[in-house]
Amino acid sequence: MSEQLWTWLAARRNHPQRRLLAPGPDAAALARIFEAAAQAPDHGQLRPWRFIIVPLERRADLGAVFERALAERDPAADEEARTRARDKAFHAPCLLVAVLDDAPKGRIPTAEKLVSLGCAVQNMLTAAQALGFASGLASGAAMDSAGMRDLLRLAPHEQAICFVAFGTSMAPRPPRERPRTEEFVSVL
Repeated sequence: MSEQLWTWLAARRNHPQRRLLAPGPDAAALARIFEAAAQAPDHGQLRPWRFIIVPLERRADLGAVFERALAERDPAADEEARTRARDKAFHAPCLLVAVLDDAPKGRIPTAEKLVSLGCAVQNMLTAAQALGFASGLASGAAMDSAGMRDLLRLAPHEQAICFVAFGTSMAPRPPRERPRTEEFVSVL
């Protein structure tokens, strides 16, 4: 196996969106990242996932959804908290939403569809690393809010799972301790 792949896997870190700066991937780099997603395992060839790009000109709409979701959870949230909620939409230069499509097609269980989505996301993160970009995942209480569903125009069988962000890291992140294989591998 290519040593370069091991280098990219070992170097990949999750970067909070607020720590991702421009430049993000251009159209050609983003196309390569999406090509990597298409290589994910897909039992039944359902492609039970999709990605929605949130362009800069729609970030204010996303910020309004974040603020509204906060207000629904915490009606006493002050203006500072509401501003922080709105500002989350503007942190990363490239922002996507990973969406699970759990339409009842065939006999593929939801868990397998989620695994396929997770593999697509991991392929994207690794491809971004190989292209020289930092990345991060984020979710939160607003993911399943009515406002988010409306903004993303989700069908009843779809669920927003997480945000995937790409950009340039403000500062390198130190490696974290990784589990030893014997901590997560056993023999039957």
